[in-house]
Amino acid sequence: MTNTAVKTLSQLANHDEFIQRHIGPDAAETAAMLSELGVDSVEALIAQTVPADIRLKTPLATGPAMTEADALAKLKQAASKNKMFKSYIGMGYHPTLTPNVILRNVLENPGWYTAYTPYQPEIAQGRLESLLNFQQLTLDLTGMELASASLLDEATAAAEAMALAKRVTKSKSNLYFISDDVHPQTIDVVKTRAEMFGFDVVVGKAADAVNQDVFGALIQYPATNGDVRNDSELIAQLQAKKAIVAVATDPMALMLLKAPGQLGADVVLGSAQRFGVPMAYGGPHAAFFATRDAYKRSMPGRIIGVSKDRRGNQALRMAMQTREQHIRREKANSNICTAQVLLANMASFYAVYHGPQGLKNIAQRIHRSTDIFAAGLTAKGVSIVNAHWFDTITFKVADRAAVISRALAAGVNLRTDVADSLAVSFNEATSSSDIAELFDIVLGANHGLSVDQLDNSIVTQGSKSIPADLVRNDSVLGHPVFNQYHSETEMLRYIKKLENKDLSLNHSMISLGSCTMKLNATAEMIPVTWPEFGSLHPFVPRDQAEGYYEMISELGNWLVNITGYDNISM
Repeated sequence: MTNTAVKTLSQLANHDEFIQRHIGPDAAETAAMLSELGVDSVEALIAQTVPADIRLKTPLATGPAMTEADALAKLKQAASKNKMFKSYIGMGYHPTLTPNVILRNVLENPGWYTAYTPYQPEIAQGRLESLLNFQQLTLDLTGMELASASLLDEATAAAEAMALAKRVTKSKSNLYFISDDVHPQTIDVVKTRAEMFGFDVVVGKAADAVNQDVFGALIQYPATNGDVRNDSELIAQLQAKKAIVAVATDPMALMLLKAPGQLGADVVLGSAQRFGVPMAYGGPHAAFFATRDAYKRSMPGRIIGVSKDRRGNQALRMAMQTREQHIRREKANSNICTAQVLLANMASFYAVYHGPQGLKNIAQRIHRSTDIFAAGLTAKGVSIVNAHWFDTITFKVADRAAVISRALAAGVNLRTDVADSLAVSFNEATSSSDIAELFDIVLGANHGLSVDQLDNSIVTQGSKSIPADLVRNDSVLGHPVFNQYHSETEMLRYIKKLENKDLSLNHSMISLGSCTMKLNATAEMIPVTWPEFGSLHPFVPRDQAEGYYEMISELGNWLVNITGYDNISM
């Protein structure tokens, strides 16, 4: 007689383990509910409740279920196909050193990554404090009056700046100007959004903006080619013609460069990625956005305000929520759910942990690496395109193809998208040996340059690569929160103190349901911090990202099958 309780090897593998561990009812509970409803099976219940003409006739072609271990092994195999080159491409994305205390206790901590969107401030005081720190960081660096926390990325933040400009300007123009030395991906996104708004866009030399009748303009500081210039006169001229001027910038550069607010900018925006958030082939990253107080009602992004509870104690809450989509619906100019809060919190903690002096030291190290590289190229007669710089050098060489070939052979990515030149952007992970390797790549092995000698020469003679009128002289990040948590133990305790003020899935179920309620299972989060996924620059050659393309292709095929559409964009 066959024992029906005995399972096969395949059944014992328990391929439904993920479902059993993450979807509430077990078999007995499901049977009890079906009995109460008077049906024999889930299939019978579906047949009674879902009209036959909209039910799938065949099973989804997503393949058999996998155990968590098998799924992670498959992802590890895909990750191994990504090539981990050193990338000096820049364009708003840079290698960064995530402090381990933040990596382990924020990014990898369910107390931070499962917490609910803070509609209810009573159970979100920890995250709200961290986001308030992000706003203060943004205000200090940009020199503006009001900041939000936060937006999706730099390119979409630039598009939001265009939309804000149209809302607040007194100009009757329908034309928006973009400087041609804005990052290319930002130009593309702004042009796409402009088409949807019905705006006209012109891209040209920044100085030509005053010759156009525009309602707004976008400039980059430093420029995408690395150039650092004072556009305060241009900004004033545009404002005299009723145009709203947005400046896209780099937060690390602003540790050394004069704040855009001091140059007269109406809006300042950028990506906080290089404040400890891995590049991850393009995201997710938090963007920062700051503007004048007069424009606060038109500002995108959640704004954290300091208030009082009914006992008179200081408390934090989201301010001016009438701008938000959950209240104004289609008339909203902000959507609380597109804030990249986990990444904003990482950037916020990065600033808290390093403090003003630590951040300035990182910025100075990046700038010194750039100065050394520029000095070496100049000594060897290489033509440098940009007159001034913070972290990026654009240069011209006669044997461009050979230089690119040597770089790829050495596992190095240079910026190559401009036909007649090359560019290198330095970062906080750049070492002296990296600079020496770049000299070998650009100049050949027998260049005879010494990184130490070039460094000593700069120490002795000084650097003029940042114009004197753009050197930052004011102090930043003076608030106590940026000046007291600089040991790992102090930082750990501060992170934990904030975490304990919040409600997340490691405390209880969250009895609110919305578009933000995704399951962040541990097995799903583990690959996020694998360097094979995290360290890739978004503009590396495709053959360096085969693992990503394999994963994206498979997921795309599944979503096409599930949704019934012809194709899908990710």
